[in-house]
Amino acid sequence: MTLLLNRYRKASDLPKTIPVFPLSGALLLPRTDLPLNIFEPRYLMMIEDAMYSERIVGIIQPVENDANEKPKLESVGCAGRITSYSETDDGRLIVTITGVCRFTIKKELKTTTPYRMVQVDYKPFAIDFVSELGARSVNRDQVITAFRQYLEANNMSADWNEVQSISTEVLVNTLSLMAPYPPREKQALLEAPDLKSRADVLVALTEMALSKSGSGKAQRMQ
Repeated sequence: MTLLLNRYRKASDLPKTIPVFPLSGALLLPRTDLPLNIFEPRYLMMIEDAMYSERIVGIIQPVENDANEKPKLESVGCAGRITSYSETDDGRLIVTITGVCRFTIKKELKTTTPYRMVQVDYKPFAIDFVSELGARSVNRDQVITAFRQYLEANNMSADWNEVQSISTEVLVNTLSLMAPYPPREKQALLEAPDLKSRADVLVALTEMALSKSGSGKAQRMQ
């Protein structure tokens, strides 16, 4: 992770044109890891091509309920670097994408490749290059309490000693990735302007999920 932070310090360190992997319900955030099992031919080609260039790909959601063969894409995604890569005997690729910075799509490019390419702008999310920015404003106890109640309501568990030991940024972003929420809610977590806003959205979504399940509402901690 230190190497990644040193490599990408500002928007100009990242390519302005990147391939994108549309994944409904998937979420990538800065300094988090997204493991992927790649088997579709066009995305096998995308990963192979990325490995021979700058190893940067964009993770983005298709617009919800757009069932076209080439669905529209959400306007905001996250660029990540391929930090782990292995091949399987049956031709699949097992990769890990580590998030670097979110982006907005400026335009989609015409291309001869089977995968999609976009021109992006990272400047609206320049804060992504600063680790732990805004962490002190996050009500960490509130985040942990809400998510603990959600896990208990769904008969799930976590290693809470490990949860308590990680940084606030890693806590909020990792829980955002793990949270089993629909694509629209995942997009809201992605587009949250800062870490505190993302934590607030995460807690609110968790409370709504608890309320809908009849498990009660997570108590807000002051």
